[in-house]
Formats: sequence, structure tokens, C-alpha cells
Amino acid sequence: MTKPSLPELLHAAVTAVGGVERPGQVTMAQAVEQAIDDGSHLLVQAGTGTGKSLGYLVPALAHGERVIVATATLALQRQLVERDLPRTVEALHPLLRRRPEFAMLKGRSNYLCLHRLHEGVPQDEEEGLFDQFEAAAPTSKLGQDLLRLRDWSQETETGDRDDLTPGVSDRAWSQVSVSSRECLGASKCAYGAECFAEMARERAKLSEVVVTNHALLAIDAIEGAPVLPQHEVLIVDEAHELVSRVTGVATGELTPGQVNRAVRRAAKLVNEKAADQLQTAAEGFERVMELALPGRLEEIPEDLGYALMALRDAARTVISAIGSTRDKSVQDEDAVRKQALASVETVHDVAERISNGSEWDVVWYERHEPRGGAAYRHSGASLRVAPMSVSGLLREKLFADRSVVLTSATLKLGGDFNGVGASLGLAPEGTEGEDLPQWKGVDVGSPFDYPKQGILYVAKHLARPARDGDRADMLDELTELIQAAGGRTLGLFSSMRAAQLAAEELRVRIPEFPILLQGEETLGELIKNFAADPKTCLFGTLSLWQGVDVPGPSCQLVVMDKIPFPRPDDPVMSARQKAVEDAGGNGFMAVAATHAALLMAQGAGRLVRASGDRGVVAVLDQRLATARYGSYLKTSLPDFWYTTDRNQVRKSLAAIDKAAQQTEEASA
Repeated sequence: MTKPSLPELLHAAVTAVGGVERPGQVTMAQAVEQAIDDGSHLLVQAGTGTGKSLGYLVPALAHGERVIVATATLALQRQLVERDLPRTVEALHPLLRRRPEFAMLKGRSNYLCLHRLHEGVPQDEEEGLFDQFEAAAPTSKLGQDLLRLRDWSQETETGDRDDLTPGVSDRAWSQVSVSSRECLGASKCAYGAECFAEMARERAKLSEVVVTNHALLAIDAIEGAPVLPQHEVLIVDEAHELVSRVTGVATGELTPGQVNRAVRRAAKLVNEKAADQLQTAAEGFERVMELALPGRLEEIPEDLGYALMALRDAARTVISAIGSTRDKSVQDEDAVRKQALASVETVHDVAERISNGSEWDVVWYERHEPRGGAAYRHSGASLRVAPMSVSGLLREKLFADRSVVLTSATLKLGGDFNGVGASLGLAPEGTEGEDLPQWKGVDVGSPFDYPKQGILYVAKHLARPARDGDRADMLDELTELIQAAGGRTLGLFSSMRAAQLAAEELRVRIPEFPILLQGEETLGELIKNFAADPKTCLFGTLSLWQGVDVPGPSCQLVVMDKIPFPRPDDPVMSARQKAVEDAGGNGFMAVAATHAALLMAQGAGRLVRASGDRGVVAVLDQRLATARYGSYLKTSLPDFWYTTDRNQVRKSLAAIDKAAQQTEEASA
């Protein structure tokens, strides 16, 4: 039997999911197949509606070797595992003459821990463990969540938190889950044979396609101890998120509360001298953290440096002492010891990293308003350390010994892939060099007719926005646009404060159009309510720029209050920008403009989600039309029809609103 061709396989898969084959999807599948065959690397920009999941799954399944697919969002992970992969595997089975296995794999803390559930949770103040089910009042929210978790443990096959609906609070979940550092290990745990996390790992080892998240991919790359099974191909979907997710995983934090917890957990497991040393170091660190330190610490202040070294040395002593001291009076000593060790090791590692003062790390101090009384007075003080850049790490760890395909609707910024490529550790496309991964960028376009379906409007007449300044003219403009659109507005704001102020003001000005505000309900509920009522508007910040998929008449106006440059006091972004400038480059364009372009491209992508969608993306920031970098940002957006004519836009919005109302009336 001859080997089936890629077009045959793609046709079978698309038919199985009830889709329509699109030229961009075919181009993408061919490019992915070529990269896998060559062992090369590929960046693919595939616009909304291309069907990019099948564009990479079909050639990956046809290849026959193990493939890791890493995504950023739970929604896409679910789509792949619950819909796309089952249907695609069944559709390809007659042609491939095999039925590839697939599995989902996440970090250990995403799975229910049977030891915690049955034996209890190590506590800080007393020896041993306590029964969290008895400790929590059965009528409290925590108690109800814990009882639900106990019942769910009897019926779940996966133990995966995301399979529990409705979900439970983070506080409740923390009572029945462990981090990888806290885990006893399958061989030492009484429940090792039934462990949900271990079963997920075993399924992954036996599967041809393993779906995971960016965070676990980052841990696999950073920590050196492999948590993902060996694989020949890595596919990173939602790849525009990868750098920020890897940066997040590589960021360390120290707080007084965290250090004090480590002290309490270790106190009864070590000799008195070691415990006192850590207690004294913790008190010294707490005193320093009460001072008004500046934001970014380009040099560690002397007092803080001494406090960190004392903390590092005391933590090291305790780690050694925990290993040599045993106390049979402590109930379930191994579990208590493991949690204490995890806490102290984290304190040691972060204190040592900051003390070492690498030029490649950014260190900063944050203080937030306390969330309560005296018990919470230190809750907002934190010391953080993050890598200045993860590009070198990604170049070394991600692109070695495997073919890597990165795909997203927004990878091509300012007309090429080099900006995103640089953040991933890749040299400009086509650059030759022994240690430089060779890669190719392909833009397969979108099935949508952007110039006919959407308008990009820049409110050129508005005053240039000042940081955190009063923008009465912007609110006037926003009010008129919403009225013209008949509601149907997604408001994307550069800060939560700006979103809140706009919501408060417009709820008074135009009460006939309900304004939903991020944070007042869960994101899922907000999006559901926004989609259900065309007159409703939804305002919010970062997660809305990327997380809203509402095709149809409920979203016909997407408003950006201003260009979303990173805040000037953002420690990591400002450090990255300065590093580029010190090397002779344009730090603003390489960091700030690239960041803004990526967010704007994602935000503008909320407008056209289906072939019948029509509407306007309105940017209420004159700089997009007047600044030199404006053309770079515009080139990064979908190819909408462009105008600065406010009257024309109002007429267009009114016409779109009228057509939508007629359609709604006809289908009522």
C-alpha cells in the first residue's frame, strides 16, 4: 500500500471535524511537513480562521515519531485533546493504518494528591499533619470546596484540576495538591501506585502526541531534569506567549511571609542551633524589607546584601540539618519534612541567586498596599529576580536536537519575523553561523477579507495621552463610538485603573448600554454575558486583549484607549531596553514597540472571528497616526481599511449596527 499524501490526510481530517479546507491551512501543513522532514525550525503566522491546529497536527501524526505540542491557554489544550485530536486520529486511521495515542501532561501541582487528601496537610505551627476536612467549617466556602474535592476524588480518572467543574478556590486546591519539590516520590508514597500525576506521566511516555503547556515546557528546559518524554518534534502554539511564560517560570521571589513559613516548617525538624540561625536571618530580612527600597535594584544595598547572605547561609545549614535529624514523634514525618525542605530550598535558591548578582538578572523590590490588619502587614513586600532575557536560554535549550515549529496569529511584527525571532534567541532569518539555529518564517495569511470586513480608525484629533492623566476627550470619543455602534463594544485598556474610570463614567453617561468590567465577575461569565446581549460592552485589560473569542454581532467595535507600551517603571522591560541600547541598538523599537505591536495585533484580532463579522478597531491614541513608529505598529495589524475620519467611522458603525439589528429581528 502506497503511503498516503499530505493533501489526502489533510482532506480526511478537515472533513472529520466538519471544517472547510483553506489555502493557508494547506500551505502551513506543507511547511510543517518540510520542517519535520528536514529537522529544521519554522515560524508560521496563521491568521484567525486558518485552522492552524490541523495545519500542524496532520503532518505531525503522519510523521510517526513522538511530538510535543505546547500551548498557552487551557481553552486550546481542551480543544486539542477533546475535539481535534480524537477526530483527527479516527479520520487518519484508515489511511495511516495505525491509531496514534495522545495524552495531556501538566505540572504536578495541577493534579490531586491522594496522600494530601487522605493523610492531611503539613501545618506550620504544630507537629505532623492536620485533617483539613475537619478543620474547615462544613458551611464555609472552603469546607464546601474540600467536601466536593473528596467526592470528586472517588469518580475522577485524571485528578486534573481543570476537569473539575465548577472549579474550586486556589486555597482549597492547595490543601489537596503538592509541588514537585513537596512530592514524596512514587516509591516512598503509600499512594504512589494510584498517583494521578504519575499516571499522567506514564500515559505521556506511551503516547505519540503529548499536549502540554508553556510553563511545563519552560521547566523542562530550565531545570535540566527532564519532565517531558523524549521527542523528535516540538510544536509551540500561541507562540507569541512563550517568552513571557518562560520569563515567569524563571522568576524567583522572596517575601517575609514566605521566609517565616519556612522557619516554622523547619523549626521542629532540625537542631536548636540551626533553627535559631534561620530565625535570626529571617528577622534581619524582615527588618530590611520594611525599609522604603527603590523599585529596580541595579546594585543590591549593603543592608539587604548582608540580610540575603545570612538567609542563604542559614537556609543551607537547615537543609543539611533536615537531612540528618529524625524525630519519630512527628506524625507522617516524611511528608512534613518534604514540605519544610521545599520551603527552605526555595528561600536558599532565591537568596543565593540575588546575592550572586548576575549581570543577566534583574532584581527589584515591590510594596503593595496591605490587604488587611496586622497579620497581613508584610503581605505586599516582595523581592523579585528575573532573567534580563530568555533568548539565550531558548536558543540553547529549545532549538537543540529537535525540530521546532512555532505558530500564532501574531508572529510577524512590522512586516517580518525578526523581532519575535530575536526574543526567541534566533538570528535574523537567513543568517549563517555554526551556533545559530537555521529557521524559516512563513505567513500563510487569513481566510478573512480584512479590508472589506474591518476598519482601522485612529482618533488623530485627540490630545496626546499623558501617563495616568485625565482624558476627558477620550471619554467623549468613546461615548460617541459606543452610541454609534449600539453597544457591541470590547474596550481594551492599557491599565486596570483606566478601565475602571471609563466604566464608572460611561455607566453614568450612557446607562442604556450595560458596561461589564473585568474583575467584577469571572472572565468566563463576563465573556458569556457580553456575547449574549448585543447592547452590552465589556471593558478590561491584559487578558481581554488576548482571551476573547466572540464572533458575530456582539463584538463590532474594538477600542484601544492607547498604545500599550510597557510602563516606564517595569523593571524587566526597562532593563531589556537599556541592554539593547548599551549594545548599540534601538532599545525602544526592540523592546517597547515590539511589546506594543504584539498586544495591538492580538487586540485587533478580537474583531473578525468569522467570515460574516464586520466592524471597527478604534485606537484612541493619535500617536499611531503621527509618531514615526506608527507605521511599524500599523504594519503589525490586520490589513483593515484605514481612516482618521471620525464622521465616516460613525456612519459606518451606525450602518453595521442597523444591519445587525435587522438580522436579529429576522431570526427572532
